[in-house]
Amino acid sequence: MAGRIRDEDIAVVREKARIDDVVSQYVTLRNAGGGSQKGLCPFHDEKSPSFNVNPSRGFYHCFGCGEGGDVITFLMKIDGLTFGEAVERLADKVGVQLRREEGDVREERPKGPPRRRLVEAHKLAQEYYAEQLASPDALVARQFLGQRGFDQAAAEHFGIGFAPRDGDALKTVLRQQGFSAEEMTVGGLIGPSGYDRFRGRLLWPIRDASGDTIGFGARRIFDDDRIDAKYLNTSETPIYKKSQVLYGIDLARRDIGRSSQAVIVEGYTDVMACHLSGVTTAVATCGTAFGDDHSRVLRRFLNDHEEFRGEVIFTFDGDAAGQKAALRAFGGDQNFVSQTYVAVEPDGLDPCDLRIQKGDAAVRELVARRVPLYRFVLANVVGKYDLDRADGRIDAVRETARLVASVRDQSKVTAFAQEISKMVGADIDTNAVLAEVRRAANRRPAPDPRGTTPAATALEPPPRAAVPDLRDPRFAIERETLQLVIQHPMTIGRSTGDIGPNDFLHPTYRAVWELVAAAGGPGAGAGDPGWANRLRDAATDPAASSVISALAVEPLKKEPDSAYVAEHVFRLLELTAARRIGAIKSKLQRTNPVEHPEEFNKMFGELAALEAHRRALRDRLAGSTT
Repeated sequence: MAGRIRDEDIAVVREKARIDDVVSQYVTLRNAGGGSQKGLCPFHDEKSPSFNVNPSRGFYHCFGCGEGGDVITFLMKIDGLTFGEAVERLADKVGVQLRREEGDVREERPKGPPRRRLVEAHKLAQEYYAEQLASPDALVARQFLGQRGFDQAAAEHFGIGFAPRDGDALKTVLRQQGFSAEEMTVGGLIGPSGYDRFRGRLLWPIRDASGDTIGFGARRIFDDDRIDAKYLNTSETPIYKKSQVLYGIDLARRDIGRSSQAVIVEGYTDVMACHLSGVTTAVATCGTAFGDDHSRVLRRFLNDHEEFRGEVIFTFDGDAAGQKAALRAFGGDQNFVSQTYVAVEPDGLDPCDLRIQKGDAAVRELVARRVPLYRFVLANVVGKYDLDRADGRIDAVRETARLVASVRDQSKVTAFAQEISKMVGADIDTNAVLAEVRRAANRRPAPDPRGTTPAATALEPPPRAAVPDLRDPRFAIERETLQLVIQHPMTIGRSTGDIGPNDFLHPTYRAVWELVAAAGGPGAGAGDPGWANRLRDAATDPAASSVISALAVEPLKKEPDSAYVAEHVFRLLELTAARRIGAIKSKLQRTNPVEHPEEFNKMFGELAALEAHRRALRDRLAGSTT
């Protein structure tokens, strides 16, 4: 069995793999000052960005959920990789040849083929299928594309391919490259029958945001295809989760981030038509309805938050299915901070057919003519009723009120009620609509605020002892001193000789300092680009590990110079002296000098020494800042 990767090679990978380049494949980052970048956290749902990346130090940290680490940790967390798999993937991207030590691998691998092997198999499959699109057997596939306005250049741009009707063709190719039957079947390339799952179909590679092929969408093109389904998509696999996959995200993600706009269409050919027409922010779900997980993926690339609102534009057919899809989208509307819109072509054409019949400009115009999603949905509901009748108007208000009652953002309710009043007209005013909304809200079952049943509540463990808040102002000097230790160990190293664990009142900050001391003190980090990683790797306490990543990315209040460093070190030591002075004074007040003269005199001597020590610290601080 291959041994562990050499430490020096891991260090080279960390140095060459820029963390901002890797993270930006999953999150849109914007400059946040102080050399840091900021975006929406990919590990928890949030409305305001608290996810920070510091490229110069190679660290990320979310101040909302506490996740943090280096570029290797990020890949492990976001893609479920082992340490070795994450290092291997990064090494491939930055061109580092990994060497291994003799002996067994020291990490436990998850059951089944590693992700790297599944991705490699899909990469080879995509390349093979793309080559087969030029074969004589793929004539029908090429005709299908041509009839929809897609030429060879378009096919190459989107990586479209053709799976030969011979069900053993792909299996033979992958076997020749050393892939096992397990790797082919677990990845979804070969079906349970042992044959190519997509044989005889036109194929669209489905890629993740980084550009890795993780699945396929396959279109039926032969009448004698034994599978009746028009589209056959990759099933759930370790690398393909349809609820989190968006077709075209690899091509659209950068423009989504730049323009803060995402266009959601219904099919692969619609994505192609939009991109070729100049709407390069278009994506589509893969055989499933647009859901909450899709929203979370898009929000990260939109950088969707209160201070920077963007646009999410849904395109629907004008038929009943399109209206149903719009209702589903309205139900998830509040997943976005961005404004949501609908773009519907008056003749009911989807973007692909629209491009064929009316050209590229018509597709761009479709998106430009978008209307607010709520207005589209409410108008469709109201349109079902005869508004010339009083009972029709009442029924229209009641149904739209039920929709508005589900809106969590109460600031929007009045505006929606005004829209409904205008649509229904006649004797229905805004107050009447609001009253119906309140009645609808009262009829909805109230959720348990704890999300538990009484029986479950009784089984809850007792609360854990509270740990002081790391942001408590009492610990500000401790935090800022450790920032200097982690970010500028060479600058502060010479000034920390008098610092010890007892100078840190917060237990987590004390644990971080103990890691620093065990590593040889701040001076040991001078000139070491992996200093913060070394400390974090040595941490066994998750809280200490999280704090190290936070301190590594958190901007300092100013660029450190000798006076700035001296101030923090001396103030930290002075606070310790002040705490000890206060403790001794309190004990002196409780000690009778007549009954315990020796103990009293000893404490009095300690107090005098501490007072002298504190004066000396102040004098040194004054001398260092003049």
